[in-house]
Amino acid sequence: MTVLGLIVAMVIGAAVFGVVIYIVGKMGLGMEVSGFGAAFVAAIVIAVLSWLVTWILQALGFTFGGALCGPLVTLLISAAVLLLAGRWVKGLTVKGYGGAIIAAIAMSVVAWLLNWVIGLFL
Repeated sequence: MTVLGLIVAMVIGAAVFGVVIYIVGKMGLGMEVSGFGAAFVAAIVIAVLSWLVTWILQALGFTFGGALCGPLVTLLISAAVLLLAGRWVKGLTVKGYGGAIIAAIAMSVVAWLLNWVIGLFL
């Protein structure tokens, strides 16, 4: 893959995840978003924070395996990352850690549904 192709793929991915954040934010499930611009920026910040937290935990020797433990730990980390992003991104408001967990679950469901719908056309 060329550098240009990688950049285009990252922008498309951020835009799709921005749509997911925008939809969940408008549903009022643990977070609110002021518009698509804030959702797009939040998507980028969440991606970078998720990569950084995962890298640090793996460097410390933590793994995320197992049928129940893996998804549960991933959900808790996703909620923490979402809460941090809510503090740093103007236009994104997360309603506490409980709201972040609800929003993270809702984002997973919406992303799955969006991926399923896109898959119908490709």
